[in-house]
This record gives sequence, C-alpha cells and structure tokens, in this order.
Amino acid sequence: MAAINGNVFVPASITVNYLVVAGGGGGGGFGGGAGAGGLRSTVDYTGGGGSLETALTVLSLSTYTLTIGAGGNGGNGTTYTRGSNGANSVFSTVTSTGGGGGGAQNETPSTGGSGGGASATNASLTGAAASPAGQGFAGGNGFATTDPYYSSGGGGGAGSVGQNGYASTTVNATGGSGLAITITGSSLTYGVGGAAGGVGAGASGGTAGTVNTGMGGQGIRNAGGSGGGNGGSGIVVLKYSDVYTATFSGGVTQSTTSSGGYKISVITAAGGGDTVSWA
Repeated sequence: MAAINGNVFVPASITVNYLVVAGGGGGGGFGGGAGAGGLRSTVDYTGGGGSLETALTVLSLSTYTLTIGAGGNGGNGTTYTRGSNGANSVFSTVTSTGGGGGGAQNETPSTGGSGGGASATNASLTGAAASPAGQGFAGGNGFATTDPYYSSGGGGGAGSVGQNGYASTTVNATGGSGLAITITGSSLTYGVGGAAGGVGAGASGGTAGTVNTGMGGQGIRNAGGSGGGNGGSGIVVLKYSDVYTATFSGGVTQSTTSSGGYKISVITAAGGGDTVSWA
C-alpha cells in the first residue's frame, strides 16, 4: 500500500505479470494466411521462441496506457489485394506488434509480430519475416508450378513458422502454431497463424481469426468476390497481488477475478487514451 513517511507520500511499488497480444493480420485475396499478432508474456512462454519477458513494476496512483489492437481486414477477393496488418496492443511500456497481412496476387505479404504467408501467384513466393523479432515467427512460402497446383503459405504464429505451400488440390497450408498460456488460471491458446487460401477455384471466403486471441485471418484462393478473413483482435491480461485494486478508464472492457492471492484482469477492449491505475 502507499504510505506517508513524515510529510512525504511514498507510492507503493506493485509487480505486474502480463500477457500482451496484438491483433492478427487479415488474410490475402488470392493468397496467403495472415500472421498472428505479436505475443509478449511473463508467464509460460513468449512469442518467437525468445526468453520470457520481465514483470513490470508500477507505482500506485500512477496511470498506465492500455490499448487492445484490432484485427486487420482481409484482402479483396475480386481485385486480389493483400490483407492489412493487425493493430498493436499496449500495456505501459510493453508493445506487441500487429500481425502481418497475407500476401496476394502481385502483392507481397507484410511483416508484423508474426509475418504473413506468401501467395502462390506472387513472383517472390517468400513469406514475410516476423518484425520485430521475439514476438512470433515468419509466414510460409508460396508454391507454384502450373494450375491447379497453386498453394499459398500459411501465416506465422507465436509458436512456429507458417507452413509452406505445396503441390495439392485438396489441402491448404496451415498457419503457425499458437502458444498455450496459463496466466488466467486456465490454459488458453493465443497467436495462431492464419491458414492459407483454399485450393481450387471457387473456394469460399477466408475464415476470420478468433476474437481476443490475435489469430491471423485465412487467405483465399479464388472466391469470386469473397474476401480473405479478418484477423482476430488482441488481448491484455494483468496479474498482480490481491492487496491492490486496479481502476480502469471508461473505455475499457475488462473482467477481474481473484485466485490464490492474486487478481487477474482480462482486458478485451481499450483504446483512445485508455488507462489503468492501482491503489
């Protein structure tokens, strides 16, 4: 708790463990799966195979920024454009980078927290890198010989590289794996990469990423106007001693539970200057 030492107010130092996942990218039109949103965590695993993050020390009665990144939009299925990147998620000084959009015909995939998968109809056929490093993995490469053997790459995930495209008319390349994190008290998976576009003309539009997981959207092969799947939105989870109470600004959507001497706040929507403070 904060204390008064003589005439000087001394704020309390509070240790906060966190999971910060950005929004997943949008799947490509005639193209690759999107990269998952970047994942940074102090518990279990962090994205990209890196070392666990260090818990933050915050001060009571100070305010700290909160932002939940939206998922990117899927690429256009008529004009064959790549998907857009997901938006960043932020807690204080910790920023997770939005997932890269899946590549499309004549458009390369985008880098992001995890990289987008390449289209089989793009000249480079190379999946995009995860950038910055340490939040996820690269997208898969596209495969192209002659029709119908066009197979785009899957989007990168927090836990592994997206699958490369390969010669098949029935099976899509999968997105990179996510990571199972237990900060909420349950094992939940975040940061799955988007699958590549359906194989064969007339395939349906891409599947959207699951909300509040940072999942990348699925690409499409040729959907007659349907688009790539939108990316799933991100999430922030904060774990701190139950001696303290967190106060959130008006635009935040969150739920807080207590267990084993800790409070766990799960934030599913925040933006536009939203904050959290402790007392």
